[in-house]
Amino acid sequence: MDDVIIIGGSFAGLAAALQLGRARRKVTVLDTGLPRNRFAGHSHGLLGHDHKPPLDILAEARQQLARYPTIRLVNARADSVSGAVDDFSVLTGDGASLGARRLILSYGVADQIPDVPGFAESWGTSIVPCPYCDGFEVAGQHWGLVWSGPQSHNQVRLFHDWTDRLTLFADGHDIPPDIRADLAHRNIPVVEGRITEIARHGGHSAIVKLDTGRDVAVDILFAHPRNKPSASLHESLGLDTVDTPLGIALKVDERRETSMPGIYSAGDLANPLMPSVTTASWQGAMAGIFAQQSMLV
Repeated sequence: MDDVIIIGGSFAGLAAALQLGRARRKVTVLDTGLPRNRFAGHSHGLLGHDHKPPLDILAEARQQLARYPTIRLVNARADSVSGAVDDFSVLTGDGASLGARRLILSYGVADQIPDVPGFAESWGTSIVPCPYCDGFEVAGQHWGLVWSGPQSHNQVRLFHDWTDRLTLFADGHDIPPDIRADLAHRNIPVVEGRITEIARHGGHSAIVKLDTGRDVAVDILFAHPRNKPSASLHESLGLDTVDTPLGIALKVDERRETSMPGIYSAGDLANPLMPSVTTASWQGAMAGIFAQQSMLV
């Protein structure tokens, strides 16, 4: 039996494994090799790895973990979880049954890309969600923002640190009059109509085509499609969740423990705020440390 099974081996999961491996705890990491940011050419804001391709960072991390004999990395999907603290059982997609005293759920979320031609092809390059991840590289340029709800008004204020050239796309949504008044006061134009297509012209640029017949060019387009957990294990376990404007996140306490004793969570799956590789990494490290401390005798 393992001390800990980590389900999800991206930034959060590997950071947790590192702490546990250094504590000489026996760990198995299950991963399908599909991190959320695999579409991005570079990852930003992670100390020591700024502007590196995210898949390269993860490959280097896995190589570094190889020096710890108690860590095992397995390319497999976790199909089901059962049991309780000190006696969890995980069934993998290839039929293996694994046991562990603790679990860390770090299988992340999947973005629900809208059915708009060109959107999926532009995701992670011309269309991005996070200014902390990509804003510096396009600072001072013409940004676009797709309205997704009241949280978009906060984004407008946030973006001011990077650019004073912003166009807001209503995309068929009703924007409250008081917010429209504030946008006008900030000299931010609102483009009406639904987005029908995203056309790319190399690098960080996009042509937003609208059902009104209008085309609007921006240097980069920020959008926040809804997301959902990449697996449903938390549902079968009955874990508590919190609602966010873009989806659900697992509810965790200050020790990264979920509503079920012995199960911890980290990364985008348990981050109701703005996700990034930096937050995923420190949350994963803390989940690993607290899982290890919970097993002390």
